[in-house]
Order: sequence, then structure tokens, then C-alpha cells
Amino acid sequence: MIKRILVTLPVTESHKRRLERYASDCEFRYIPLPDVTAEMVQNTEIIVGNVPASYIKASASLKLLQLGSAGADAYISPGVLSSKTVLTNATGAYGKAVSEHMFAMLLCLQKKLHLYRDDRLTGSWNDYGTVTSITNTRIAIVGLGDIGMHFAGIAKALGAYVIGIKRRKSNCLRQVDEIHLFEALPKIVPEADVIVSFLPSTPLTYRLYDEEFFSNMKRSGIFLNGGRGNAVDQEALLSAVKERRIFSAGLDVTDLEPLPPEHPLWAEPNILITPHISGMYHLPETLENIVEIAAVNIENYLAGKPFENVVDFETGYRK
Repeated sequence: MIKRILVTLPVTESHKRRLERYASDCEFRYIPLPDVTAEMVQNTEIIVGNVPASYIKASASLKLLQLGSAGADAYISPGVLSSKTVLTNATGAYGKAVSEHMFAMLLCLQKKLHLYRDDRLTGSWNDYGTVTSITNTRIAIVGLGDIGMHFAGIAKALGAYVIGIKRRKSNCLRQVDEIHLFEALPKIVPEADVIVSFLPSTPLTYRLYDEEFFSNMKRSGIFLNGGRGNAVDQEALLSAVKERRIFSAGLDVTDLEPLPPEHPLWAEPNILITPHISGMYHLPETLENIVEIAAVNIENYLAGKPFENVVDFETGYRK
């Protein structure tokens, strides 16, 4: 029987050749995500891309869902996938893109470039005083996966002291100076100059960064979130920045997306926001990486081999 494979990624002809290299007996359909229907999803054996979770409805036909994202929170809820469907993600594809974007945010905030950029709108000639350096800055990275490790490597190369926070014990790697488990986070927060989060959306990460968390940060502290927006209590963050209990924040993700134009986060000068665009495919290399992960998993499926990047439904992370 011919196996149907639905691909919703914005692939090129070169990408198609890579996906189809060892799948000559398969029927590939390349459909832009907005044009995908529930019927297409229900009649497909393999899907590459983040189709609406509501279209899946525990489809008995679907054997492999290869996401184009690292985050899998929309698909691990009960009733979305059949027990016979394997869920794989794109962990490993976004490390360079997201880490460089968030690092650019950090340097912007440290040098107060966000304030000078705002002055361009009014032609104001201001001096915002002292700045900080990345050298010897204590950076705590919460979520030391692929993206976190890329970020750590950049920070370490520029002279920062890097502390990694992980779920599981591991040896201290060359990109970091210390590694701790999540339980140690309350002790690390008061000592860190910068805290960077790359956490997925799970019940354990929901509102992890709350009023107590921000109260324990340094007054000069910078908070960055490149993971998922619902890990942050946005009211608590906004209050902490407005009341100068921390210096600033850089967010590529928010709890509600798109963030409404009237939301008070937009009005706070010391909160830098980008609309969840650090990943996506703005860096062309990212899409190349995703296609390669998908191609390998299609080949593994057809050959009866173990998959790469299988998602753990308990944690939302890659196993």
C-alpha cells in the first residue's frame, strides 16, 4: 500500500529531493499550512509540520507526526494523538537562530540601545548613563538543551561566567562553568546578573517565573525568555521592571500571542519584545536542519528503525 506523506513546511525543490530520496513508494503532498484541511490530516500516515492539533483527533491513520518546532505542547494533551502515533520534534534545528537572537537582545539591553532606539522616534538627545559588559557577567541559563548550549557557548566565548540549570545531572561541559539541577534555582537567582529561559510549556514550567522569583533577582538583573511565554507571570514581570526591582527584560515569547497592542508590556521602555520570530525560518539554515531531521525520520519509519527526537509526553522534551 502506498504511504501518504503530508508536508506543510515551505520547502524548496532541493528539500523535496532530500525528503523523497529513500521514499520512492510514498505519495508526497506539499500543502501550505493555511490550506491544510482536517480531511487531509485524517488520511495521512506521516505528517511533517505543525498541523492544527484539532485536525488530528487521535487519527488512527497517523503513524508519525514530525513537528517543525522544538516545542510540542499543543500535541501532548490527552486525546490529540493516538497511542500508535509517534511524535518527534525539531530539537537541534533552532540552536543557532534562537540563541543568537536572544544574545542580541542581551547586548542591546546591557548597552541600553533599546532606549536610544526609542529616542529616534522623537529626536531626543539623551544620555542614559552607565552600561554593563558581557565580560564577567554571571549568566544563568535555565534549560540547557540545544538552544541553551548554543547561548552558553557564545556567552562563554565573550568572557561571561555561565551557570547551566538542567533537569538531569550531567558533567560540566566546556560551554559552562557550573551545572545545577532545577532545585538549585532559588539559590542561583540572587547571584545572577542575567537569567535566560529556554523552557518548553509543561505543567511544571507554568508560571515558574512569578512574583517571588523576580523579587529574588538583582535590581540590576536582566531577564530573557526565548522558551515559552506561559512560563512567566507577565504581571509580576511588568511590576518588577516598572518598579525598578529588576533592570530590564527581553521577550521573544509572551503568554498571549499575538500580544494585543494595548497590552501594558508594550508600553514599558525597559521591556524589549519581538513577536516570537527568533526561530521560524528567518535563518535559512534552520529550515535545512528541520528538513534533514524529517528526512531521517521518514527513512527510519520506512526501514523500521528507531526514530530521532522522540518527544516524551511526560516532560514535553525530547527523550
